[in-house]
Amino acid sequence: MLIRSSNRIQCLFYYLFLSLLLFSCQRDESDEESTEVIPVKETLPLKVMTYNIWGARPGGIPNLQEIADVIKRVKPDLVALQEVDAYTSRNGVNVHVARELAGLCGMEYFFAKAINNYGGEYGDAVLSRFPIKDSKAYSLSVVPELGGEQRSVARITVEVGGEEFYFISTHFDHLSNEANRIRQAEEFASLIRSFDKPVIVGADFNALPESETVRILRTQLVLGCRNNNCSQPTFSTSNPNRVIDYIMYTALEKLTVSNYEVPQWAYRESDHYPVVAAFEYKPD
Repeated sequence: MLIRSSNRIQCLFYYLFLSLLLFSCQRDESDEESTEVIPVKETLPLKVMTYNIWGARPGGIPNLQEIADVIKRVKPDLVALQEVDAYTSRNGVNVHVARELAGLCGMEYFFAKAINNYGGEYGDAVLSRFPIKDSKAYSLSVVPELGGEQRSVARITVEVGGEEFYFISTHFDHLSNEANRIRQAEEFASLIRSFDKPVIVGADFNALPESETVRILRTQLVLGCRNNNCSQPTFSTSNPNRVIDYIMYTALEKLTVSNYEVPQWAYRESDHYPVVAAFEYKPD
């Protein structure tokens, strides 16, 4: 009788042990299922540069190689260029500045004409390490009573992380009277409103951060400067005393500025410093 009773107790303990072991395994599996890891979306680095190249004439003498060397040192993915000549007497009737710089930098290009100048064309351009999927030029007008130069907008479509966005170069009026810049800012802001993709703009707006021109632009665009503090002068390289060149953008949910700088080492090649912004782009 004692032997049988002992066997029964051993069996009972063994059964309880197996039940506890089974329950523990089921609980572990349940815990694994409830702690599912949600992958974090990767961001993609994107470096952008804007550069008024002074008609590509440092000291009045064309020197495209020096401009190209500045660009190659920065290593941007996209460049907005202002004061760009095509087939002019000052840069050579056979010279298309945007095309030449694109060749020197190993990039694609698009040029938008603003006006006829020096027997050729003058306007804005963009360079891109990405294939240019589409391109379009726009014009910005002036107040008739004031006169001045009609300005251009060069817009390209590129793709990053499987998504398309617009990259733009433009250059506003330079006269001391702000009327033309205000008009051009209104026209440009209207353009930005009509676009159906994220936008990054590199420009010489010829306007100070506290100006009415920049206030209008900021109704549609975000300043790339960190904390909206655009304080490092971009003009002139001989007497740096004002901010008139900018990188701006839309789509805050997709673009984040990780760095914004005005390279002070590029002071010989143009009367403007380049401006460089590093973005983190978050695709869907």
